[in-house]
Amino acid sequence: MKLSFEIHGEIMDEIRDYDIREGMKLEDFVNQTGSAGFQATNMAKAVKLIERMKKEKCMIILTFTANMVATGLRSVFAGMCEKGLVDMIITTGGSIDHDLIRSYRPYLLGDFVMNDEELHKKGINRIGNVLVPNDRYILLEEKIQKIFADVYAKEKVTSPSGLIMEIGKTLEDRNSFMHWCSKKGIPVFSPGITDSAIGLQTYFFKQDHPDFGIDVTKDMKKMADLVLNAEKTGGIILGGGISKHHALGVNLVRDGFDYAVYVTTSSPWDGSLSGARPNEAKSWGKIKETGRHVTVDGDVTIVFPLIVSGFI
Repeated sequence: MKLSFEIHGEIMDEIRDYDIREGMKLEDFVNQTGSAGFQATNMAKAVKLIERMKKEKCMIILTFTANMVATGLRSVFAGMCEKGLVDMIITTGGSIDHDLIRSYRPYLLGDFVMNDEELHKKGINRIGNVLVPNDRYILLEEKIQKIFADVYAKEKVTSPSGLIMEIGKTLEDRNSFMHWCSKKGIPVFSPGITDSAIGLQTYFFKQDHPDFGIDVTKDMKKMADLVLNAEKTGGIILGGGISKHHALGVNLVRDGFDYAVYVTTSSPWDGSLSGARPNEAKSWGKIKETGRHVTVDGDVTIVFPLIVSGFI
C-alpha cells in the first residue's frame, strides 16, 4: 500500500526500498532514486528539473571546471553537445588544455596517495588520481602554436570563444566537447582562459608577436546578447569557481536564471561561491525569486553520468 500525505501544499511520498535486479537498465535504477531519500532523491529532482528545462525550451548553460575534463566525464559533455542538449558552455582555461591534449594522447590512472616527489622526478603531474606526463604538454605546445599562427593571420586580437572554436575545428576526436561545439556552433566561453597551459603558450607566442592577444571582454556582449534574447534560461552548474560565477553573473542582465541544477562537493559555511546554494544566488538576483532549483551534494564523476542517463 502506497502512503502519502501533504505538508504546506506539497504531496509527500513514502520512502521506498531499491529493487535491484539482474539485467536491470540504468534508467530503471535512476527512476527509483526519487523515493530513496538523501542525495538520491535530490538527484532524481535534478533529472526532472532538466527535463523541464528541455520541455520549456530554455537556453541551457552548462558549466564545469578543468579537473572534470581530465576524467571520463569529458565524453559525457561531448555527448550532450552532439545531441544538442547544451546551448552554451562556460568553463575554465584548463578544460581547453585537457580536451585538446586528450584528443591526441590519453591520461593515466594513478592513486590519490602516491610518492609525488618521485612523480616529479619522472616528469608526471598528478590531478587527484589522474596522471598527466609532461610530454602531453609538449604536444599541446606543438598544436596550439600552430593554431595561434593561423588565428593571428586572421586577427591580431581574438576572443576566448573565437580561439576555442578554431581549436575545435582541428579536432577529430568524437569524445571532445570542443569538436562537437565547433560542429554544432555551440559557443564556449572561458573568461579565465589565460590561467592555463594555453595562457602560458600565449605568453610565449607574444614574444615574437607582441600585438597578439586574447581579449576576454570581447565575449561579454556576445554572451549577454544570447542570454537577453532567451525566453528562459536553465543552468547546469557542475562544481564552482569562475565557471559558476560567470554563468550566474551574466544572468543578472535578465533578472536571473529560471532554473538551476547544482552538483557540488563544497559546503556553504565558509561563504565561498563554490559552496553557495541557489537560494543565496536569489539574494543577488542571479536566480529569479520564483526560480526552481535543486542542489545535489556529491562527486560529479559519479552523480552527473547518472543524471544524464535519466534525461538523455
